[in-house]
Amino acid sequence: MRPFAYVRAETPEAAARDGEAVGTKFIAGGTNLLDLMKLDIEQPRRLVDVNALNLRDITATPDGGLHVGALVSNTELASDPRVMASYGVLSRAIVAGASGQIRNKATTGGNLLQRARCPYFYDPNLPCNKRDPGSGCAALGGLSRTLAVIGTSDACIAQHPSDMAVALRVLDAHVNTLAPDGTQRSLPLDEFYRLPGDTPHLDTNLKPGELITGVTLPPPVGGTHVYRKVRDRASYAFALVSVAVIVDGRNVRAAFGGVAPRPWRVPDAEAAAAQVDSREQTDTLLDRTFDEARPTAQNAFKVPLARRTLKAVLAQSGLEEQA
Repeated sequence: MRPFAYVRAETPEAAARDGEAVGTKFIAGGTNLLDLMKLDIEQPRRLVDVNALNLRDITATPDGGLHVGALVSNTELASDPRVMASYGVLSRAIVAGASGQIRNKATTGGNLLQRARCPYFYDPNLPCNKRDPGSGCAALGGLSRTLAVIGTSDACIAQHPSDMAVALRVLDAHVNTLAPDGTQRSLPLDEFYRLPGDTPHLDTNLKPGELITGVTLPPPVGGTHVYRKVRDRASYAFALVSVAVIVDGRNVRAAFGGVAPRPWRVPDAEAAAAQVDSREQTDTLLDRTFDEARPTAQNAFKVPLARRTLKAVLAQSGLEEQA
């Protein structure tokens, strides 16, 4: 373990100021960060403990949505009666991820910031542009079965690991932040996360010291909420493919996990699918969503797997008969 300084912040403003220095990381539950520190992948010079901050509430917003504090645990969020009743896809996605013990410690903000689970990222002996910029991507010529098929680049094909974030994407949630200078932002998920391009070491568009203070859920959209996760074993495994779906009449929202560097959703594909016969919706939605997919020989199965998974989900929702 490398030596590091430790600071306990008492207010969000103080945390953001403390977090601005180079080499600083925020820590709450630590369910991902501590593992990465033990493996010498993350090497923070200083940790800012944010557990004392007043960011643990789930409150109603004036427009009928919910604001979720960054320190609300995954267990608390998934079991909140308002979330279970009106944002069922979010509750189901959280329960599908990790173990009960981890969900008890993991926080809303920390879940959004978890790093890629690519095996090459986790092995300091192998080149990885996400871990060591400019070193290369060992996954491109290596084992890529679990990795991303779309949104990738020649520098990185790692997939995003979060289940919760996939549900937040289909719900059009926003991430709320506080910068060291007091500036507040509200970022939709697609603006919060970055695609790898030639800078895969930058996972998000957060600025130095910018603190996640919470997540805002818009007013409920109704309809049928389904989260389906396909994985190598029944529990405690990351998704090969997951899909978060909300079906409301002929309108289908669908976000995919396990296939891209961020939760993957294409609203234009959803709009196109709403214009065709219900039995053609799956193919239209999938064709448009994965139109630019660049799978490897080892993970090409993920695109047809996503198609079958979506078809099963739409059948479960009653929109399409099971094929």
